[in-house]
Amino acid sequence: MTAEPGFAGLRVAAFESRRAEEMARLIERHGGVPFVSPSMREVPLQENPEAITLAHRLLAGEIDVVVLLTGVGTRHWLAQVERHVGRQRFIDALADVITVVRGPKPAAVLKEWGLEPTHRVPEPNTWRELVRTLDQHVPLANLTVAVQEYGQPNLSLLANLEARGARVLPLKVYAWDLPEDTSRLQENLRAVAGGQREVALFTSAHQVVNVLRMSEQLGLSAELLPRFQRLVVASIGPTTSEMLRECGLPVDIEPDHPKMGQLVAAAAAHAHALLAEKRGPQPSLAQEGPPEPFHASPRLQSGTPGHAAAPPQTAAAPQAGVPCGPAASLLVRACRGQATDRTPIWLMRQAGRYLPEYREVRARVGFLELCKNPQLCAEVMISAVKRLGVDAAIIFADLLPMLEPMGAQLEYQRGEGPVIHNPIRTAADVSRLRELQGPELPFVYETVRLTRAGLPHEIAVIGFAGAPFTLASYLIEGGGSRHYTHTKRLMYRDPPAWHALLGCLARSISRYLLEQVRAGADVVQLFDSWVGCLGPEDYRRYVLPHTRAVIESLEPHVPTISFFTGNPALIASVAEAGGSVVGVDWRIRLDEAWQQLQPGKGIQGNLDPAVLLASPEVVRRAAQEILRQAAGRPGHVFNLGHGVLPETPPENVLLLVETVKEFSARR
Repeated sequence: MTAEPGFAGLRVAAFESRRAEEMARLIERHGGVPFVSPSMREVPLQENPEAITLAHRLLAGEIDVVVLLTGVGTRHWLAQVERHVGRQRFIDALADVITVVRGPKPAAVLKEWGLEPTHRVPEPNTWRELVRTLDQHVPLANLTVAVQEYGQPNLSLLANLEARGARVLPLKVYAWDLPEDTSRLQENLRAVAGGQREVALFTSAHQVVNVLRMSEQLGLSAELLPRFQRLVVASIGPTTSEMLRECGLPVDIEPDHPKMGQLVAAAAAHAHALLAEKRGPQPSLAQEGPPEPFHASPRLQSGTPGHAAAPPQTAAAPQAGVPCGPAASLLVRACRGQATDRTPIWLMRQAGRYLPEYREVRARVGFLELCKNPQLCAEVMISAVKRLGVDAAIIFADLLPMLEPMGAQLEYQRGEGPVIHNPIRTAADVSRLRELQGPELPFVYETVRLTRAGLPHEIAVIGFAGAPFTLASYLIEGGGSRHYTHTKRLMYRDPPAWHALLGCLARSISRYLLEQVRAGADVVQLFDSWVGCLGPEDYRRYVLPHTRAVIESLEPHVPTISFFTGNPALIASVAEAGGSVVGVDWRIRLDEAWQQLQPGKGIQGNLDPAVLLASPEVVRRAAQEILRQAAGRPGHVFNLGHGVLPETPPENVLLLVETVKEFSARR
């Protein structure tokens, strides 16, 4: 890639608020035409009893560690409490505890107060570096940690602190709102939607949220999201990049250091070449889906010969199991929110007891024996895919065998299903659980490899695992349950033990899924089949942080489907936990469910499996109705709301696949 000498007249949209004028000058200095529209403002929480209570606990010696995430937030906290506890008393109390600062701004505020932070988080200052710093210097078990937040809570950070045995006290001191005058932001977004901008610069994750929020208010979401795919989108750092991807936007450039000047310089150096790739006549990875960000170094920005002068999509080989560009499968493209020729379809339990071929195999081997035989597992799934004509093969495996190397005594009893003979009921039981390291399940990874090798690349291979709550419920109940009495008893009575259990499971699931991706899985699905027994508040408090930790640990280029059943009230919270697609069941209309998801989030579902027991006319009519509700919108994956029932006639499954392909074909 040959770097152009600056923007050379390109129109650059930026959404910086505090340093808007400086941003405009930087863009102009690099030859661009700046369109800088502030996208957010800090709104201090005027009446904040939580801040005052936390200050009193600090003075009483009840807090061991204080984590300060922003300079502005640190100042706001003092301003909110000084008339209640006294300015100097608060500062003196802060001096007596361990203080951890994320970046230079909170450190500068402490310096003004005559304090030196105990620990500084290194760049790029994300929650991962923060946790790593604490792991190196501060054993968190049984410590009370106060976390000054900014904007939306960072649930991954909180979950990781709790998983290490800390008692976490989050403190919200201000929120991010839209500017009081949004006219410049509206004008900029209308111009982006109209194709009048070539580059977009984002300097914080909250800008992404507010840009999409304003686009919804303007009714521009449908036009804006595809348009961003054709712009050069530059992100200041990993946290902002995560949010962009989470919202279905591309990340083309990310500088080596999260500084505004380096962001603009990197964008200016490479915008022309990236635009040529995105808008050229041949399809490119940039058109097929969000590529890995282009990490620009000083040598690269200056165009030094010999340095990798191309973004990863052209300089690096595709990662194993993840077809790139035009070769990406129909399912992968749909999960990324890209337009497809028709709606992809696959079915949970598509290789199951309703098929005579599967029943013949099961007559020879037990279920657990089958799961540990990679050749048979691959054969069962490949034959089902070829017979049905579906667009993806989910590996033939089960949720529970991963619990065996963790210490669970698992047995599949005929007529009873899975039984765990040593259920977890106490904190002592939790402490005996062994964390999965990854390689302990070679038969699963070999199943992935054989399934991938046995199918063409246009057929996606889906890896999967149980979500933390569902696996925890199996471990605690010892098998199936109607009321989840033991599970909820541990959750409510002993939250530290509960979070320790789910933290252990989350880390184990992450390693398990990463190994599946390395073996060739194109997509992964998290099954939270039992989480519908919870209400929204309990889900957010006891489950969401751990599910989110799993999803955030996965490779960003591999789409993740979060599937749950039983309680449509959880849809928004499940979506908030992360992932590319949310899988829903038949208890809510597909269009109503999709309205509750963030922009850019796909949806999977949602035919009632029992419909396949009906006449062909009913099957066809029900499938067409779901496709009408999807309305051809990119991001829909057709599936059932749960697995194919054993009594299902195979011809009805074939009819369903045929109907979806025929009715959803884009004409």
